[in-house]
Amino acid sequence: MPAELEDAMRKAVHLEYWNLFWSSTIIIAMGLVLGQSQTMKTAWIEDTLGLVPPVMFLLAARVEGKARPSKRFPFGFHRVNGLGFFVAAVALAAVGAILLYDAVSALVAAEHPSVASIFVFGHEIWLGWLMIAAQLYSLVPPMIIGRKELPLAKALNDKLLHTDALMNKANWLTGAAGLFGVVGLGVGWWWADSLAAAVISLDIINDGIKALRSATAELVDGAPRALSGPDLSEDAQALCDRIRTEFPGSTVRLRETGRLIHVEVHDHHPPEESRHPRSYWPGDSDRSWRIAQVSFIPPTDDDHCATKQGK
Repeated sequence: MPAELEDAMRKAVHLEYWNLFWSSTIIIAMGLVLGQSQTMKTAWIEDTLGLVPPVMFLLAARVEGKARPSKRFPFGFHRVNGLGFFVAAVALAAVGAILLYDAVSALVAAEHPSVASIFVFGHEIWLGWLMIAAQLYSLVPPMIIGRKELPLAKALNDKLLHTDALMNKANWLTGAAGLFGVVGLGVGWWWADSLAAAVISLDIINDGIKALRSATAELVDGAPRALSGPDLSEDAQALCDRIRTEFPGSTVRLRETGRLIHVEVHDHHPPEESRHPRSYWPGDSDRSWRIAQVSFIPPTDDDHCATKQGK
């Protein structure tokens, strides 16, 4: 963990613990008023699924901060954050697909769910009012936490934290769709419930696929990807251009291990003077911590070999 990131990482860990606490209260509140609503079921599962990114982030942060290189793991645990990102992405995409199947099946079968009434302190209350209250409550903590996570994710270049921020931000859509589904049931629109659940599921699948593409690219040593999707990172592109300009004729290869970038410069000799990897960073030096290593692979001396063979 670069020293510049320690303060931001402490804030992110503290925020994720609060995220787990407030998310747990939302899950309990939603679970108490599920009823037969497909929308409420889907929203509740999404909220439960939302625990995966913060849990994986906290586990990855602990391993990344405490573990040291060993005989069995000589390169350390820089990739543990990427592994957690991959697990969260798989969970997102898989559960989203299952929920979409359930919602579409209900629409095709023309199921007519109903929202019953319950007795609270001796008074009969339509359960839909409690569902609406739970949906409204579920919007507040994610809105606050998601906004706080985005700048920390950028500062740490942490895709797992960024995915969690996007999931919290997406709860606005979930809440709006959930409210539409519950109100639709109240006015007799049987299809509104399953339609709202399908919209929520599509949003989950979209987040999952984008995260999965980016996580897979990192695990197979692909070029560094952007925080928000599978597109190439602008930082990495600028770094590649800088090194190609300084070492013309070379082949530059970049890969990402967690938040760090490793650079290989092929077909070029290293500079004569000793240089720290951060000296190659283009532009703002505040982000130079991203370079973990710059390696040079000199060209094969084919002409020299041919001359020796001729003699």
